[in-house]
Amino acid sequence: MTDETGATGATEATEATGETDGQCPVPHAAPAPHRLDPTGAGQHAVNARLRERAAAVPVLLPGDVTAYAITRHEELKDFTTHPQVAKDARHFAALRDGEIPPGWPLATFATVRGMTTADGADHKRLRSLVTRAFTPRRVEALRPAVEELTAALLDRLAEAAAEAPDGVVDLRRHFALPLPMGVICRLLGVGPEHQDRLHALSNDIVGTRTAPERALAANREMIAVLGQVAAARLRSPGDDLTSALIAAHEEDGDRLSEEELIGTLLLMIIAGHETTLNLITNAVRALCAHRDQLELVRSGVGEASWGDVVEETLRYDSPVSLFPFRYPTRDLSVGDTVIPQGAPVLVSYTSAGRDPRAHGADADRFDITRHTRPDAARHLSFGHGAHYCLGAPLARMEATIALDALFTRFPGLDLAVPDDALVPHPSFVGNSPQELPVRLTTAYGAR
Repeated sequence: MTDETGATGATEATEATGETDGQCPVPHAAPAPHRLDPTGAGQHAVNARLRERAAAVPVLLPGDVTAYAITRHEELKDFTTHPQVAKDARHFAALRDGEIPPGWPLATFATVRGMTTADGADHKRLRSLVTRAFTPRRVEALRPAVEELTAALLDRLAEAAAEAPDGVVDLRRHFALPLPMGVICRLLGVGPEHQDRLHALSNDIVGTRTAPERALAANREMIAVLGQVAAARLRSPGDDLTSALIAAHEEDGDRLSEEELIGTLLLMIIAGHETTLNLITNAVRALCAHRDQLELVRSGVGEASWGDVVEETLRYDSPVSLFPFRYPTRDLSVGDTVIPQGAPVLVSYTSAGRDPRAHGADADRFDITRHTRPDAARHLSFGHGAHYCLGAPLARMEATIALDALFTRFPGLDLAVPDDALVPHPSFVGNSPQELPVRLTTAYGAR
Protein backbone atom coordinates (compact mmCIF):
# COMPACT_ATOMS: atom_id res chain seq x y z
CA MET A 1 0.00 0.00 0.00
CA THR A 2 1.70 3.16 -1.20
CA ASP A 3 0.54 6.76 -1.09
CA GLU A 4 -0.19 6.58 -4.78
CA THR A 5 -8.26 8.71 -8.87
CA GLY A 6 -9.81 11.69 -8.77
CA ALA A 7 -8.34 14.89 -7.35
CA THR A 8 -10.37 17.79 -6.06
CA GLY A 9 -10.27 21.04 -7.96
CA ALA A 10 -7.95 23.92 -7.23
CA THR A 11 -10.84 26.07 -6.02
CA GLU A 12 -11.91 23.55 -3.40
CA ALA A 13 -8.33 23.06 -2.20
CA THR A 14 -7.70 26.80 -2.04
CA GLU A 15 -10.82 27.44 0.00
CA ALA A 16 -9.93 24.67 2.43
CA THR A 17 -6.55 26.17 3.17
CA GLY A 18 -7.99 29.62 3.74
CA GLU A 19 -6.33 31.29 0.76
CA THR A 20 -7.61 33.32 -2.16
CA ASP A 21 -5.99 34.11 -5.49
CA GLY A 22 -3.36 36.79 -5.15
CA GLN A 23 -3.21 36.67 -1.37
CA CYS A 24 -0.37 35.37 0.76
CA PRO A 25 -1.15 33.39 3.89
CA VAL A 26 -1.16 35.38 7.09
CA PRO A 27 1.63 34.11 9.36
CA HIS A 28 0.89 32.88 12.87
CA ALA A 29 3.27 32.39 15.75
CA ALA A 30 4.73 28.92 15.31
CA PRO A 31 4.25 26.62 18.34
CA ALA A 32 7.12 24.50 19.60
CA PRO A 33 7.50 21.40 17.39
CA HIS A 34 6.54 17.99 18.73
CA ARG A 35 9.42 15.49 18.64
CA LEU A 36 8.20 12.29 16.99
CA ASP A 37 9.12 9.15 18.89
CA PRO A 38 11.09 6.87 16.52
CA THR A 39 9.96 3.83 18.52
CA GLY A 40 6.37 4.37 17.39
CA ALA A 41 5.07 4.20 20.97
CA GLY A 42 1.62 5.55 21.88
CA GLN A 43 0.76 6.84 18.42
CA HIS A 44 -3.00 7.13 18.93
CA ALA A 45 -2.64 9.07 22.19
CA VAL A 46 -0.11 11.40 20.56
CA ASN A 47 -2.39 11.79 17.53
CA ALA A 48 -5.29 12.88 19.71
CA ARG A 49 -3.20 15.62 21.33
CA LEU A 50 -1.76 16.85 18.05
CA ARG A 51 -5.12 16.73 16.29
CA GLU A 52 -6.65 18.99 18.93
CA ARG A 53 -3.67 21.30 18.73
CA ALA A 54 -3.99 22.04 15.01
CA ALA A 55 -4.74 20.63 11.59
CA ALA A 56 -1.04 20.96 10.75
CA VAL A 57 1.53 20.61 13.53
CA PRO A 58 5.29 21.26 13.44
CA VAL A 59 7.26 18.14 14.33
CA LEU A 60 10.88 17.14 14.73
CA LEU A 61 12.10 14.14 12.76
CA PRO A 62 15.22 12.09 13.57
CA GLY A 63 18.29 14.26 13.25
CA ASP A 64 16.26 17.30 14.41
CA VAL A 65 14.90 17.87 10.92
CA THR A 66 11.90 20.19 11.14
CA ALA A 67 8.74 19.00 9.38
CA TYR A 68 4.95 19.25 9.62
CA ALA A 69 2.25 16.66 10.19
CA ILE A 70 -1.29 16.92 8.80
CA THR A 71 -3.57 15.54 11.51
CA ARG A 72 -7.20 16.02 10.43
CA HIS A 73 -9.31 14.23 7.83
CA GLU A 74 -10.60 17.09 5.67
CA GLU A 75 -7.36 19.05 5.76
CA LEU A 76 -5.46 15.90 4.78
CA LYS A 77 -7.74 15.39 1.77
CA ASP A 78 -7.31 18.99 0.68
CA PHE A 79 -3.57 19.10 1.24
CA THR A 80 -2.90 15.93 -0.78
CA THR A 81 -4.77 17.37 -3.78
CA HIS A 82 -3.57 20.97 -3.52
CA PRO A 83 -2.00 22.13 -6.81
CA GLN A 84 0.91 23.75 -4.98
CA VAL A 85 1.96 20.66 -3.05
CA ALA A 86 4.66 18.51 -4.65
CA LYS A 87 6.19 15.06 -4.12
CA ASP A 88 9.49 15.54 -5.95
CA ALA A 89 12.39 15.93 -3.48
CA ARG A 90 13.87 18.78 -5.49
CA HIS A 91 11.35 20.86 -3.52
CA PHE A 92 12.73 19.58 -0.17
CA ALA A 93 14.65 22.69 0.91
CA ALA A 94 16.85 21.11 3.61
CA LEU A 95 17.82 18.21 1.33
CA ARG A 96 18.51 20.51 -1.59
CA ASP A 97 20.67 22.74 0.63
CA GLY A 98 22.78 19.82 1.91
CA GLU A 99 21.42 19.93 5.46
CA ILE A 100 20.33 16.26 5.58
CA PRO A 101 23.14 13.96 6.79
CA PRO A 102 24.10 10.73 4.99
CA GLY A 103 22.21 7.72 6.33
CA TRP A 104 19.22 9.76 7.45
CA PRO A 105 16.62 7.04 8.19
CA LEU A 106 13.87 8.70 6.14
CA ALA A 107 15.99 9.49 3.09
CA THR A 108 14.61 6.68 0.93
CA PHE A 109 11.09 8.10 1.19
CA ALA A 110 12.38 11.31 -0.39
CA THR A 111 14.99 10.13 -2.86
CA VAL A 112 13.76 6.83 -4.34
CA ARG A 113 12.86 7.22 -8.02
CA GLY A 114 9.29 6.13 -8.60
CA MET A 115 5.61 7.08 -8.50
CA THR A 116 5.63 8.24 -4.90
CA THR A 117 8.28 10.90 -5.55
CA ALA A 118 7.10 12.16 -8.94
CA ASP A 119 4.75 14.94 -9.99
CA GLY A 120 2.74 15.90 -13.03
CA ALA A 121 3.62 14.32 -16.35
CA ASP A 122 6.48 12.33 -14.81
CA HIS A 123 4.12 10.81 -12.25
CA LYS A 124 1.53 9.99 -14.92
CA ARG A 125 4.20 8.30 -17.06
CA LEU A 126 5.47 6.11 -14.23
CA ARG A 127 2.00 5.31 -12.93
CA SER A 128 0.68 4.40 -16.37
CA LEU A 129 3.45 1.83 -16.79
CA VAL A 130 2.60 0.15 -13.50
CA THR A 131 -1.14 0.46 -14.09
CA ARG A 132 -0.91 -1.40 -17.40
CA ALA A 133 1.08 -4.19 -15.77
CA PHE A 134 -0.89 -4.20 -12.50
CA THR A 135 -4.29 -4.82 -14.12
CA PRO A 136 -7.49 -5.98 -12.36
CA ARG A 137 -7.20 -9.19 -14.37
CA ARG A 138 -3.72 -9.84 -12.99
CA VAL A 139 -4.89 -9.13 -9.43
CA GLU A 140 -7.99 -11.32 -9.70
CA ALA A 141 -5.90 -14.08 -11.25
CA LEU A 142 -3.96 -14.17 -7.98
CA ARG A 143 -7.06 -15.12 -5.95
CA PRO A 144 -6.59 -18.92 -6.17
CA ALA A 145 -2.92 -18.53 -5.24
CA VAL A 146 -3.82 -16.31 -2.26
CA GLU A 147 -6.37 -18.87 -1.06
CA GLU A 148 -3.91 -21.73 -1.52
CA LEU A 149 -1.10 -19.92 0.28
CA THR A 150 -3.47 -18.91 3.09
CA ALA A 151 -4.49 -22.54 3.66
CA ALA A 152 -0.87 -23.70 3.67
CA LEU A 153 0.15 -20.98 6.12
CA LEU A 154 -2.68 -21.91 8.47
CA ASP A 155 -1.34 -25.48 8.50
CA ARG A 156 2.12 -24.16 9.36
CA LEU A 157 0.66 -21.86 11.99
CA ALA A 158 -1.01 -24.83 13.69
CA GLU A 159 2.24 -26.80 13.52
CA ALA A 160 4.20 -23.92 15.06
CA ALA A 161 1.67 -23.65 17.90
CA ALA A 162 1.80 -27.40 18.50
CA GLU A 163 5.59 -27.28 18.76
CA ALA A 164 5.57 -24.34 21.21
CA PRO A 165 5.75 -25.46 24.87
CA ASP A 166 2.96 -23.08 25.87
CA GLY A 167 1.02 -23.23 22.63
CA VAL A 168 1.69 -19.57 21.92
CA VAL A 169 2.61 -18.59 18.37
CA ASP A 170 3.48 -15.26 16.75
CA LEU A 171 0.72 -14.71 14.20
CA ARG A 172 2.63 -11.88 12.58
CA ARG A 173 5.70 -13.97 11.84
CA HIS A 174 3.96 -17.19 10.83
CA PHE A 175 0.91 -15.87 8.97
CA ALA A 176 0.46 -12.11 8.52
CA LEU A 177 3.97 -11.67 7.04
CA PRO A 178 4.50 -14.62 4.69
CA LEU A 179 1.11 -14.21 3.02
CA PRO A 180 1.54 -10.72 1.49
CA MET A 181 5.28 -11.24 1.03
CA GLY A 182 4.64 -14.43 -0.92
CA VAL A 183 1.94 -12.77 -3.01
CA ILE A 184 3.88 -9.63 -3.95
CA CYS A 185 6.97 -11.67 -4.78
CA ARG A 186 4.85 -13.92 -7.00
CA LEU A 187 3.41 -10.85 -8.71
CA LEU A 188 6.88 -9.37 -9.26
CA GLY A 189 8.55 -12.65 -10.22
CA VAL A 190 10.88 -12.62 -7.19
CA GLY A 191 12.16 -16.06 -6.17
CA PRO A 192 11.54 -17.42 -2.67
CA GLU A 193 15.28 -17.35 -1.97
CA HIS A 194 15.11 -13.55 -1.71
CA GLN A 195 11.96 -13.14 0.39
CA ASP A 196 13.30 -13.28 3.94
CA ARG A 197 16.18 -10.98 3.11
CA LEU A 198 13.98 -8.47 1.34
CA HIS A 199 11.70 -8.28 4.38
CA ALA A 200 14.66 -7.69 6.71
CA LEU A 201 15.99 -4.94 4.44
CA SER A 202 12.52 -3.43 4.15
CA ASN A 203 12.32 -3.26 7.96
CA ASP A 204 15.60 -1.35 8.08
CA ILE A 205 14.44 1.06 5.38
CA VAL A 206 11.04 1.92 6.91
CA GLY A 207 12.27 1.91 10.52
CA THR A 208 12.69 5.38 11.97
CA ARG A 209 15.35 4.43 14.50
CA THR A 210 17.68 2.65 12.07
CA ALA A 211 21.32 3.67 12.57
CA PRO A 212 22.77 5.71 9.67
CA GLU A 213 25.32 3.11 8.65
CA ARG A 214 22.66 0.39 8.69
CA ALA A 215 20.25 2.53 6.65
CA LEU A 216 22.90 3.11 3.98
CA ALA A 217 23.84 -0.57 3.90
CA ALA A 218 20.20 -1.68 3.70
CA ASN A 219 19.51 0.62 0.75
CA ARG A 220 22.62 -0.56 -1.09
CA GLU A 221 21.78 -4.22 -0.53
CA MET A 222 18.12 -3.77 -1.47
CA ILE A 223 19.14 -2.13 -4.75
CA ALA A 224 21.64 -4.94 -5.40
CA VAL A 225 19.11 -7.71 -4.76
CA LEU A 226 16.46 -6.06 -6.92
CA GLY A 227 19.09 -5.54 -9.61
CA GLN A 228 19.63 -9.30 -9.58
CA VAL A 229 15.89 -9.86 -9.89
CA ALA A 230 15.65 -7.45 -12.83
CA ALA A 231 18.64 -9.06 -14.55
CA ALA A 232 17.09 -12.52 -14.15
CA ARG A 233 13.78 -11.35 -15.63
CA LEU A 234 15.66 -9.66 -18.48
CA ARG A 235 17.35 -12.96 -19.33
CA SER A 236 14.20 -15.00 -18.85
CA PRO A 237 10.98 -12.95 -19.01
CA GLY A 238 7.85 -14.36 -17.41
CA ASP A 239 4.22 -13.48 -16.75
CA ASP A 240 5.09 -11.08 -13.94
CA LEU A 241 5.14 -7.37 -13.24
CA THR A 242 8.93 -7.02 -13.42
CA SER A 243 9.02 -8.56 -16.90
CA ALA A 244 6.16 -6.27 -17.98
CA LEU A 245 7.98 -3.20 -16.71
CA ILE A 246 11.20 -4.25 -18.45
CA ALA A 247 9.29 -4.79 -21.69
CA ALA A 248 7.77 -1.32 -21.41
CA HIS A 249 11.27 0.05 -20.80
CA GLU A 250 12.72 -1.68 -23.85
CA GLU A 251 9.92 -0.55 -26.17
CA ASP A 252 10.75 3.09 -25.39
CA GLY A 253 14.14 3.38 -23.73
CA ASP A 254 13.67 6.94 -22.49
CA ARG A 255 10.40 6.13 -20.68
CA LEU A 256 11.66 3.97 -17.81
CA SER A 257 15.28 4.23 -16.73
CA GLU A 258 17.11 1.49 -14.85
CA GLU A 259 17.00 3.66 -11.73
CA GLU A 260 13.24 4.09 -12.12
CA LEU A 261 12.78 0.36 -12.64
CA ILE A 262 14.69 -0.52 -9.48
CA GLY A 263 12.95 2.27 -7.56
CA THR A 264 9.56 1.00 -8.66
CA LEU A 265 10.42 -2.55 -7.59
CA LEU A 266 11.65 -1.26 -4.22
CA LEU A 267 8.42 0.63 -3.63
CA MET A 268 6.32 -2.34 -4.69
CA ILE A 269 8.18 -4.77 -2.42
CA ILE A 270 7.91 -2.51 0.63
CA ALA A 271 4.38 -1.26 0.03
CA GLY A 272 3.18 -4.63 -1.24
CA HIS A 273 3.89 -6.51 1.96
CA GLU A 274 4.63 -4.19 4.91
CA THR A 275 1.25 -2.48 4.86
CA THR A 276 -0.82 -5.63 4.28
CA LEU A 277 1.18 -7.33 7.03
CA ASN A 278 0.18 -4.50 9.36
CA LEU A 279 -3.42 -4.54 8.13
CA ILE A 280 -3.90 -8.25 8.92
CA THR A 281 -2.09 -7.89 12.24
CA ASN A 282 -4.13 -4.87 13.30
CA ALA A 283 -7.41 -6.48 12.26
CA VAL A 284 -6.74 -9.61 14.32
CA ARG A 285 -5.70 -7.46 17.27
CA ALA A 286 -8.88 -5.38 17.04
CA LEU A 287 -11.16 -8.41 16.74
CA CYS A 288 -9.54 -10.08 19.74
CA ALA A 289 -10.14 -6.92 21.77
CA HIS A 290 -13.73 -6.59 20.49
CA ARG A 291 -15.24 -10.07 20.62
CA ASP A 292 -18.73 -8.66 20.00
CA GLN A 293 -17.55 -7.42 16.60
CA LEU A 294 -16.02 -10.81 15.82
CA GLU A 295 -19.28 -12.51 16.76
CA LEU A 296 -21.18 -10.07 14.55
CA VAL A 297 -19.19 -10.91 11.43
CA ARG A 298 -19.13 -14.64 12.19
CA SER A 299 -22.87 -14.82 12.82
CA GLY A 300 -23.57 -14.78 9.11
CA VAL A 301 -26.78 -12.81 9.49
CA GLY A 302 -25.67 -10.21 6.98
CA GLU A 303 -25.08 -7.29 9.34
CA ALA A 304 -21.37 -7.13 8.54
CA SER A 305 -18.83 -8.83 6.32
CA TRP A 306 -15.11 -9.52 6.41
CA GLY A 307 -14.78 -6.66 3.94
CA ASP A 308 -16.34 -4.39 6.58
CA VAL A 309 -13.74 -5.63 9.09
CA VAL A 310 -10.98 -4.66 6.66
CA GLU A 311 -12.43 -1.19 6.04
CA GLU A 312 -12.95 -0.47 9.72
CA THR A 313 -9.42 -1.64 10.55
CA LEU A 314 -8.05 0.67 7.87
CA ARG A 315 -9.87 3.57 9.53
CA TYR A 316 -9.48 2.63 13.19
CA ASP A 317 -5.87 1.45 13.14
CA SER A 318 -4.33 2.34 9.79
CA PRO A 319 -1.32 0.20 8.76
CA VAL A 320 0.52 3.41 7.88
CA SER A 321 0.74 6.21 10.41
CA LEU A 322 2.80 9.20 9.28
CA PHE A 323 3.66 8.90 5.60
CA PRO A 324 6.58 10.98 4.22
CA PHE A 325 6.80 13.36 2.23
CA ARG A 326 5.08 16.22 0.45
CA TYR A 327 6.43 19.77 0.00
CA PRO A 328 4.57 23.07 -0.44
CA THR A 329 5.95 24.91 -3.44
CA ARG A 330 5.16 28.19 -1.65
CA ASP A 331 4.18 29.13 1.89
CA LEU A 332 0.83 27.45 2.44
CA SER A 333 -1.85 27.78 5.11
CA VAL A 334 -3.44 24.64 6.52
CA GLY A 335 -5.98 25.70 9.11
CA ASP A 336 -4.22 28.23 11.33
CA THR A 337 -0.74 26.97 10.49
CA VAL A 338 1.52 28.33 7.77
CA ILE A 339 3.76 25.61 6.34
CA PRO A 340 6.88 27.18 4.80
CA GLN A 341 7.80 26.54 1.19
CA GLY A 342 10.03 23.48 0.91
CA ALA A 343 9.24 22.06 4.36
CA PRO A 344 8.78 18.28 4.43
CA VAL A 345 5.22 17.30 5.35
CA LEU A 346 3.94 13.96 6.63
CA VAL A 347 0.27 13.00 6.37
CA SER A 348 -1.08 11.15 9.40
CA TYR A 349 -3.49 8.43 8.32
CA THR A 350 -3.84 7.08 11.86
CA SER A 351 -4.83 10.52 13.12
CA ALA A 352 -7.24 11.26 10.27
CA GLY A 353 -8.85 7.87 10.79
CA ARG A 354 -9.94 8.82 14.30
CA ASP A 355 -10.79 12.45 13.63
CA PRO A 356 -14.19 12.99 15.29
CA ARG A 357 -14.86 15.88 12.90
CA ALA A 358 -15.13 13.31 10.11
CA HIS A 359 -16.03 10.07 11.89
CA GLY A 360 -18.19 11.29 14.75
CA ALA A 361 -17.92 11.37 18.51
CA ASP A 362 -17.34 7.59 18.57
CA ALA A 363 -14.33 7.74 16.24
CA ASP A 364 -12.22 5.89 18.83
CA ARG A 365 -14.63 2.94 18.79
CA PHE A 366 -14.05 -0.13 16.58
CA ASP A 367 -17.39 -0.68 14.85
CA ILE A 368 -17.50 -2.84 11.72
CA THR A 369 -21.02 -1.65 10.83
CA ARG A 370 -19.81 1.95 10.54
CA HIS A 371 -19.09 1.70 6.83
CA THR A 372 -22.58 0.49 5.98
CA ARG A 373 -24.05 3.83 7.03
CA PRO A 374 -24.89 6.11 4.10
CA ASP A 375 -23.37 9.16 5.81
CA ALA A 376 -20.11 7.48 6.85
CA ALA A 377 -16.93 9.29 5.84
CA ARG A 378 -14.53 7.22 3.74
CA HIS A 379 -11.19 6.53 5.37
CA LEU A 380 -8.00 7.80 3.73
CA SER A 381 -5.65 4.93 4.52
CA PHE A 382 -4.96 4.21 0.84
CA GLY A 383 -4.18 7.86 0.21
CA HIS A 384 -6.18 10.38 -1.76
CA GLY A 385 -6.00 12.02 -5.15
CA ALA A 386 -3.47 11.30 -7.88
CA HIS A 387 -1.29 9.19 -5.57
CA TYR A 388 -4.09 6.87 -4.42
CA CYS A 389 -2.69 3.39 -3.79
CA LEU A 390 -2.66 1.18 -6.89
CA GLY A 391 -2.35 -1.89 -4.66
CA ALA A 392 -5.58 -1.23 -2.73
CA PRO A 393 -7.62 -3.99 -4.47
CA LEU A 394 -4.89 -6.56 -3.83
CA ALA A 395 -4.50 -5.55 -0.18
CA ARG A 396 -8.26 -5.76 0.37
CA MET A 397 -8.45 -9.17 -1.29
CA GLU A 398 -5.54 -10.60 0.69
CA ALA A 399 -6.78 -9.32 4.04
CA THR A 400 -10.37 -10.45 3.46
CA ILE A 401 -9.32 -13.96 2.45
CA ALA A 402 -6.82 -14.19 5.32
CA LEU A 403 -9.21 -13.09 8.07
CA ASP A 404 -12.10 -15.25 6.86
CA ALA A 405 -9.93 -18.36 6.67
CA LEU A 406 -8.13 -17.66 9.96
CA PHE A 407 -11.25 -17.24 12.09
CA THR A 408 -13.11 -20.01 10.27
CA ARG A 409 -10.39 -22.45 11.24
CA PHE A 410 -9.59 -20.96 14.66
CA PRO A 411 -12.75 -19.12 15.80
CA GLY A 412 -11.55 -18.98 19.41
CA LEU A 413 -8.16 -17.48 18.53
CA ASP A 414 -7.15 -14.90 21.13
CA LEU A 415 -4.20 -12.81 22.25
CA ALA A 416 -1.79 -14.58 24.58
CA VAL A 417 -0.80 -11.32 26.30
CA PRO A 418 -2.78 -8.23 27.34
CA ASP A 419 -3.29 -5.84 24.45
CA ASP A 420 -1.41 -3.05 26.24
CA ALA A 421 1.63 -5.33 26.54
CA LEU A 422 2.16 -5.42 22.76
CA VAL A 423 5.33 -3.59 21.71
CA PRO A 424 5.02 -1.33 18.65
CA HIS A 425 7.19 -1.81 15.59
CA PRO A 426 9.98 0.79 15.88
CA SER A 427 8.66 3.28 13.36
CA PHE A 428 6.27 6.21 13.28
CA VAL A 429 5.72 5.50 9.57
CA GLY A 430 4.34 1.98 10.02
CA ASN A 431 1.73 1.20 12.65
CA SER A 432 1.62 -2.30 14.13
CA PRO A 433 3.08 -4.34 17.00
CA GLN A 434 6.37 -6.13 16.45
CA GLU A 435 4.79 -9.44 17.41
CA LEU A 436 1.25 -10.73 17.87
CA PRO A 437 1.42 -13.74 20.24
CA VAL A 438 -1.82 -15.74 20.09
CA ARG A 439 -3.30 -19.04 21.22
CA LEU A 440 -5.19 -21.06 18.64
CA THR A 441 -8.37 -22.93 19.38
CA THR A 442 -11.25 -24.24 17.31
CA ALA A 443 -13.65 -23.63 20.22
CA TYR A 444 -15.54 -20.37 19.95
CA GLY A 445 -16.94 -18.28 22.73
CA ALA A 446 -17.05 -14.58 23.51
CA ARG A 447 -14.49 -13.58 26.11
